[in-house]
Amino acid sequence: MTVQYQVRDGVAVITLDHPPVNGLGLGIRIGVAERLSQALDDAAVKAIVLAGAGRAFSGGADIREFGTPGALQEPSLHTVITSIEAAAKPVVAAVHSVAMGGGLELALGCHYRVAARGTQIALPEVNLGLLPGAGGTQRLPRAIGLEAALNMIVSGRTLKAEALAGTRLFDEIVEGDVLEAAVGLARRVANQAGAHPRVRDLKVEHENAEAYLGFARTTVAANAGPFPAPARCVDAVAASLKTFEQGIEAEREGFDYLLGTPESRALRHAFLGERAASKIPDVSADTPARPVAKVAIIGAGTMGGGIVMNFLNAGIPVTLLEMKADALERGVATIRRNYENSAKKGKLTQQEGDARMGLLSTTLSYHDIRDADLVIEAVFEEIGVKETVFRTLDEVMKPGAILASNTSTLDVNRIASFTKRPQDVVGMHFFSPANVMRLLEVVRGEHTAGDVLATVMQLAKKIRKVAVVSGVCDGFIGNRMLEQYSRQAGFLLDEGALPAQVDRAIEKFGFAMGPFRMIDMAGNDIAWAIRKRRAIEQPEFNYSKSGDLLCEMGRFGQKAGAGWYDYKPGDRKAYPSKLVNDMIVQHSKDLGIERRQISDEEIVGRLVYALVNEGAVILEEGIASKASDIDMVYLNGYGFPKFRGGPMLYADQVGLFNVAQAIRRYARGYQGHAWRIAPSLQKLAEAGRGFNE
Repeated sequence: MTVQYQVRDGVAVITLDHPPVNGLGLGIRIGVAERLSQALDDAAVKAIVLAGAGRAFSGGADIREFGTPGALQEPSLHTVITSIEAAAKPVVAAVHSVAMGGGLELALGCHYRVAARGTQIALPEVNLGLLPGAGGTQRLPRAIGLEAALNMIVSGRTLKAEALAGTRLFDEIVEGDVLEAAVGLARRVANQAGAHPRVRDLKVEHENAEAYLGFARTTVAANAGPFPAPARCVDAVAASLKTFEQGIEAEREGFDYLLGTPESRALRHAFLGERAASKIPDVSADTPARPVAKVAIIGAGTMGGGIVMNFLNAGIPVTLLEMKADALERGVATIRRNYENSAKKGKLTQQEGDARMGLLSTTLSYHDIRDADLVIEAVFEEIGVKETVFRTLDEVMKPGAILASNTSTLDVNRIASFTKRPQDVVGMHFFSPANVMRLLEVVRGEHTAGDVLATVMQLAKKIRKVAVVSGVCDGFIGNRMLEQYSRQAGFLLDEGALPAQVDRAIEKFGFAMGPFRMIDMAGNDIAWAIRKRRAIEQPEFNYSKSGDLLCEMGRFGQKAGAGWYDYKPGDRKAYPSKLVNDMIVQHSKDLGIERRQISDEEIVGRLVYALVNEGAVILEEGIASKASDIDMVYLNGYGFPKFRGGPMLYADQVGLFNVAQAIRRYARGYQGHAWRIAPSLQKLAEAGRGFNE
């Protein structure tokens, strides 16, 4: 049952009961409409209260319905709200915990509203590339004023109910039982003479609306980037100055337009994909998690320190282990400095920073971490070093402790084989800087237990990471795909492009950083070491030699003051290097290649479709369980433009037929052997389908 009904002394209480957030899908809309009719038909009922069970009044519409027949099926949310407004008996909203999106719009349609103090209020549709579509752009300005409403709608910002005290949004804000308060108000207004108040009947007042809206449009245009929704939100809110009916029509037109944009589809895909990533096909949602009250981190370097901060920020005690006292001191000093800098920027108070540091203890002995529930190693990326660590952990750690490796490329199955408890071993690949980047690749070994996976995925939410499960392969999901991307970047240099052109083209496409700026930041020597290892393990896997020539020149990137670009002391800006460009041109001559003009379109196609094609192979092999997981990896860890939704969704939007045709074209060119079209991509293209269908 999604909607409950109870009559309490002449007051009908209609309760949304659809966990976790009482989303307003078709079933719950039908339930509200039916219960409203029941209450209106019952002569014994004098007033109605609309409430939400559990953890929310309502978190809003079910976005999974958008673009489906269910979204259009009556009663729509607009129909339900209109029915409430037209009710002859007073309807009071009892708002608690969360009233967002359609949930807030539903409350705005009631005649009266009572809110519990601390209730989170928002119209966040702009974050999904949309605008409020059930009257929010028209009723909110009438309830709280034009400027306040526009700021909320354009930003999607969440406010506490008490921040809106004194407006027409809430009749009462209470500390105690909000349902009891709402029932009490309903009884008081039940016999009130005349029509009950409707937000839609209020007039939007503003001293200089035209000038303000002009300023708002200019500001939004400067900050919205490629997203059309913020400007459309301004247009819809501006229409609230007209009649309510005209405003609703403008809102509906704006919503329908935005719903069809690729940007909105991308943002909705990201929203749903993050939630879908936590669902593991063969690990049920009710799998009991192991308790994690204490965490140990091995390695106090940049990565280890960043990982430590994730747990301290979540209030989880951490013991940091290092082999050398000076390395341990440097690591702790860096963590402390990071918190001090955050305090200076106002991101947290000094007291909060001190409290987090108070959860950190340090040691030079494995003996002191034996009682930890989870231990994560962040030591040097070399299998011999990992072996020493995991053999020691196997001897020291208590039974049931989770042993995790932060490896970015090494074989987790081999790492697990260094222990007598492979079921307790898992990969937890954080991305640098680990205290900032949202992505966590959870690498599932052959023997990793289901409850270990369940525990790590739950813990990821607690430390505010987007966790994606990957199978075991060289590079897992993200770095394995990145290798094909990087290979194409190198081949483009051989053929005629220069680093600045490649970076500029892909950054114009929307990437946060191009491949050459990115590797300069990460360290060219790291990629060089991987290529050397690959040359031994897979000699047929070739690369452009330009990267090796660069490293032989000692140009390892920003840390060396020189990489693909030149860098100045204290300046991270990348300056094109004549020395490097000349080296690239000479290398082409040495290869016997006549350099050619390469278009930005070709650059983007080869880089992005290299990701897509390898992503398809990863799906075929079961390394990733679904295409959206790959997109979540690239949106949260590799700077793929969010408005494009990730490589796999982008390919869907381009059309897999077109992607396949482009790959065949590239395969006829230089180093065409690097292009072997994935069978699944070919099959989907022939069927006219996409990865995310």
